[in-house]
Amino acid sequence: MGKKNRKKDQDPAAAPADGSAGGQGRVAAKPTGLVATVKDYAKSIGIALVIALLLRQTLVQPFRIPTGSMLETLQIGDWLMVNKFIYGIKTPERVRLLNWTIVKDLPVLHLPAIREPRQGDIIVFAFPEDKNLDYIKRCVAVEGDTVAVDEGVLYVNGEIYESNFGERDGDHSCVPNWTDPEACPAPRAKHDQASYVRQPRNRSWPWPGMPNPFVVPAGHIFMMGDNRYNSLDSRYWGPLDKKLIKGKAIFLYWSWDGERKRVRFDRIGDLIR
Repeated sequence: MGKKNRKKDQDPAAAPADGSAGGQGRVAAKPTGLVATVKDYAKSIGIALVIALLLRQTLVQPFRIPTGSMLETLQIGDWLMVNKFIYGIKTPERVRLLNWTIVKDLPVLHLPAIREPRQGDIIVFAFPEDKNLDYIKRCVAVEGDTVAVDEGVLYVNGEIYESNFGERDGDHSCVPNWTDPEACPAPRAKHDQASYVRQPRNRSWPWPGMPNPFVVPAGHIFMMGDNRYNSLDSRYWGPLDKKLIKGKAIFLYWSWDGERKRVRFDRIGDLIR
């Protein structure tokens, strides 16, 4: 019999991934051992970090109270969570990690608000004169409201505005007789980097040119500290543009009494009103 040369049919499943003939292609080996473990951990940490940054920028964010402008509602050393989506989610124009800006000049997108700011809301916002600083104050009037201050008494739409305003001085480093806010050093803190100063002139209108009474313009709200005699607020720098709002303070998750060196356990979990 004639000798027959037969070739085995190639198994299609074993064909090279790159389509080359003869099945000579090779599949790159996957990293094993320590290298693979490090890569997996790095990937997981990277994903978690991105998610955390997104949540912090758009949903909730922690802030610390460094001084006494909001006494007695908020104590020095309180740590609070801020709802960033209630007034409408706004994508950040920059992404920060700790004190470093990772990405900046991003396009800002706005999503619809659940509701508008209301009188009585305690709000965190970017300070109009230095947007790198975050302030926390109470909204005492919204657009269209008429505001007047007479000898420390606040009137909104002709009626005395009652709230849990503080009765004692906040911490300050200013000479009591100084009346110029610029003369007082503004303390900086991590996140709520609010500036609180003692100003005898806080009993009236220190903001130049502000009429008394004053009508809050469209797109703005009027902010004041609960400790009204020791607060650098809308009476100094005018009504707040709502575009600068960062969110509404919702609850305390930690509180540290720096003078007594102890935790204020009775304040942890308190809702902020």
